[in-house]
Amino acid sequence: MKFSFKNDYSEGCHPNILQALVQSNFEQQAGYGEDEYSLQAKKLIKEKIKKPDSEIYLVSGGTQANLIVISAILRPYQCVISAAPGHILNNETGAIEATGHKVLSIDTQDGKLRPSDIIPVLESHGNIPHQVMPKLVYISNSTELGTVYLAQELEELSEFCRQKGLYLFMDGARLGHGLTCEINDLTLERVAELTDIFYLGGTKNGALIGEAIVINNKELQPDFAFNIKQKGALLAKGRLLGIQFMELMKDDLYFDLAKHANVQAMKIKNAMTERGVQFLSDTYTNQIFPIISNELIEILLQHFEFFVWKKIDEKSSAIRLITSWNTGDEAVERFIEIIKKELQ
Repeated sequence: MKFSFKNDYSEGCHPNILQALVQSNFEQQAGYGEDEYSLQAKKLIKEKIKKPDSEIYLVSGGTQANLIVISAILRPYQCVISAAPGHILNNETGAIEATGHKVLSIDTQDGKLRPSDIIPVLESHGNIPHQVMPKLVYISNSTELGTVYLAQELEELSEFCRQKGLYLFMDGARLGHGLTCEINDLTLERVAELTDIFYLGGTKNGALIGEAIVINNKELQPDFAFNIKQKGALLAKGRLLGIQFMELMKDDLYFDLAKHANVQAMKIKNAMTERGVQFLSDTYTNQIFPIISNELIEILLQHFEFFVWKKIDEKSSAIRLITSWNTGDEAVERFIEIIKKELQ
């Protein structure tokens, strides 16, 4: 059986979550997120971000979180700014556009946005009222290219957005991986201070399903629950999400799982770097994009599953390898063994 490096959600969930679900299975709890587990999960998240006034909503997935957040806080004539690799542009079947909001794309080499990238977009949308109004900046951390925002970068972007009257929304599907990589200098608390809204992704980090939306800007909090319900995201059995995030937040399990995934990816990255392999982007999280020959790709595909990400030339391509919270040493060692053999 091939081992998959295609994504970080191939497995079910961490055993602690499964055990908690089984143990609580016959308990009767309130519905729609008012159960004791959901309330405890939200309390733990608020304690970690040190923002008791933030509001937290648990939903089932990342696309759902993105379309609910964006459609809830924007007026019909307002739009979103995103880096070209952004998940809302490439992997959500036009979900944002389907809510009536245009997404403005900016090409960046590393998948991150900076004030200098956004200024031209604002300057080119000054024909009022004939053009859509840029109002929200969408970023991912870690990004779709595996890169991360350092503290100074996020601080500068946050200040710029506030000066320009733009909301800053962070897609945190892999936020755990971003915050636990070896070059990171951000904290979860600082992320909460610098963003209007972000979410903690559980689906890609040990949960069965689930993302925790955190609304820090008080102006955006009123009536948000109506949007959750209207978009079909308010689970009657909200305990399913609450139990998972309670377990992930307890004893920092969420961050331990993400760190493990990063460490496994870096083992592969270091082994390939030692043999002269170049990478599409310089990453320190659980996503790496090595550029290798098409012949080597065919050999690796006999033993592993992964995406061929981008054609570089006639002889080589960049592949994407993603390690998960459950990626074991055996799979990593086998991959490195083949690399060492083929790249002597």
